[in-house]
Amino acid sequence: MEHITLLLAIVVVTALVFDFTNGFHDTANAMATTISTGALKPKTAVAMSAVLNLVGAFLSVEVAKTISGGIINEEGIRTEVIFAALVGAILWNLLTWLLGLPSSSSHALFGGLIGAAVMSAGWSAVNGPTIVTKVLIPAVAAPIVAGLAAMLATRLTYKLGAKTDEKRTAKGYRVGQIASAGLVSLAHGTNDAQKTMGIITLALITGGAIAPGSNPPLWVIVSAGVAIAAGTYLGGWRIIRTMGKGLTDLRPQQGFAAQTSAATVILASSHLGFSLSTTQSCSGAVMGAGLGRKGGVVRWSTATRMFVAWGLTLPAAGLVGAGAEFLTKQGPWGIAAVAVLLIAGSGVIWSLSRRKPVDHHNVTADDLDEPAGVVTTAIAAVTPPPAAGSVAAVTDEDLKTTIPAPVPTDPTAPPAPAAAV
Repeated sequence: MEHITLLLAIVVVTALVFDFTNGFHDTANAMATTISTGALKPKTAVAMSAVLNLVGAFLSVEVAKTISGGIINEEGIRTEVIFAALVGAILWNLLTWLLGLPSSSSHALFGGLIGAAVMSAGWSAVNGPTIVTKVLIPAVAAPIVAGLAAMLATRLTYKLGAKTDEKRTAKGYRVGQIASAGLVSLAHGTNDAQKTMGIITLALITGGAIAPGSNPPLWVIVSAGVAIAAGTYLGGWRIIRTMGKGLTDLRPQQGFAAQTSAATVILASSHLGFSLSTTQSCSGAVMGAGLGRKGGVVRWSTATRMFVAWGLTLPAAGLVGAGAEFLTKQGPWGIAAVAVLLIAGSGVIWSLSRRKPVDHHNVTADDLDEPAGVVTTAIAAVTPPPAAGSVAAVTDEDLKTTIPAPVPTDPTAPPAPAAAV
């Protein structure tokens, strides 16, 4: 193994902690729809995803090479910069997990790295063209492409099965969901596990442990794969509930279409070396599948909060990374202060999460109390009224209220007797 200094060892451990948070933060990408439609039990789903994430980590190193030798200029970058970048990424991951928002762990890492590098060496330390072509363009394109593909796939699925009994075919689609969820997990391993490989490789290069341009050593690949698999098995139940129940109500046909579309986009990007956000791809596919079913409705209030989190991820993680780098530049006491702040911030977030815990027991519960968005309210407003004489109740699932149907009155009937006082 390469010569590892104490500081470099701290950075490697911190990178693996980030990889762990990436695992439970992004479990929802592969398994949210599978769990919400009942295709797999929650614990079984996360165990399957963890194993396939580990396998996927060994399939490619293209994304890792993009991070270790493309996002920032290696020359003049200190090891402390990598540490500061990881602090920004970890804290943002934990904050969005607490809020149940499926934000991008990838962009949190990039934001922290960019902010720390700029604080350390100025804007010249950042490779602008690489960020635009390898990060920003895929960030915009991936959810749109995955969403359109999922919407078309959902419509095609319902069209082909129009003459079949939906309940009978649902079982077959659940089996298909399991296969497509496995494909997403495998794709996640090929993309997201490599980001940590890339950041550890970059730290080893800046620390002089390996030569510039080197591929990730085997021990880096193994440790990154194990860390993300362990985090995946822990299960990011808060985000799983948001993606599985908070964005839209999915049926097995939609879940199969969403996961297949997302896996295709992620695998294609991994092959090309594009470090896109698997979270954005999967979220876009879920929304596309929701719109693809006739009568399906996306809860745009949840989606709007998610879009805001996407937009804030790069700058927020960048600011934290820059602040952490400012402290590390002050010397050993600054590095120690950053470590203490990271541990304290993580502890506070974990404590807050215990006030209203979400786990595999209540991840599919219908108690989101999600307010209806403008589009949902408009659709509910134009719902056809019940037939005359009906005493059935009209249930609006999105508004979580039950509106009793009006009961017609007979004008010839005698008035009701007055209540006794």
